[in-house]
Amino acid sequence: MFAPYLDRWSLISDGEPIITHSSRLLPVLWQDRPAMLKVAADIDERYRALLMRWWDGDGAAHVYAHEGDAVLLERAMGKRSLLAMAMDGEDDEASRILCRTAARLHAPREKPLPDPIPLIRWFRDLEPASAKYGGTLADCSAIANALLADPRDLTVLHGDIHHQNILDFEARGWLAIDPKRLHGERSFDFANIFANEELPVITDPARFRRQLAVVSREAGLEPKRLLQWIAAYSGLSAAWFLGDPNIEQAETALTVARIALSELAA
Repeated sequence: MFAPYLDRWSLISDGEPIITHSSRLLPVLWQDRPAMLKVAADIDERYRALLMRWWDGDGAAHVYAHEGDAVLLERAMGKRSLLAMAMDGEDDEASRILCRTAARLHAPREKPLPDPIPLIRWFRDLEPASAKYGGTLADCSAIANALLADPRDLTVLHGDIHHQNILDFEARGWLAIDPKRLHGERSFDFANIFANEELPVITDPARFRRQLAVVSREAGLEPKRLLQWIAAYSGLSAAWFLGDPNIEQAETALTVARIALSELAA
């Protein structure tokens, strides 16, 4: 899988392959620079490379080369981790960094958008799940439908901003990888800051309230609107986990949704 691109782009292998459900990755050297060779395993991943090219290294990793299923990306070499920061007393600053990076990605550009997916299509699994399971999912679905019917501040979206998709690129700062190629209300992109299941404290209501204030202030968002998007996004995540099925992670997502719904009702 990697061999044709290693030859074509004169790459030197620099680590072990990484296999995910959507792509195959290989750390490489390109012109003496650390890079990541990524070969898409599905059509969505292939199109996401177009969005990385569209950002052109502004707020996201540079794309050095792109052909067919393969993309050659700038590789993060910094030692800092937003996940570690969030768990080691720097949660507020990690959230601010996520917000600042998102703002760079959301900035308008003159180039035409690379055929993004509208949020209304991204949420298509939530309503059927709410009909099946009811309860919290039904509340989340109702909120999502209202938000999607009245979108504000439309922009290109990363779609999966969390502590492990914004990486330390040393002199170039914190940059995004692995977008989902969405288009819709910018508030959506901040909801996942509250829903990253790799962060154990996301189900702590006190942490939730503190980060709500931090993110709302840093991103210039109305807290109520952000709470609605957190509920909608967490409901969608739960619907996906229930479909896998992954009951434990579904319950974590539903817990976050319940905290958001409780804050909305307060």
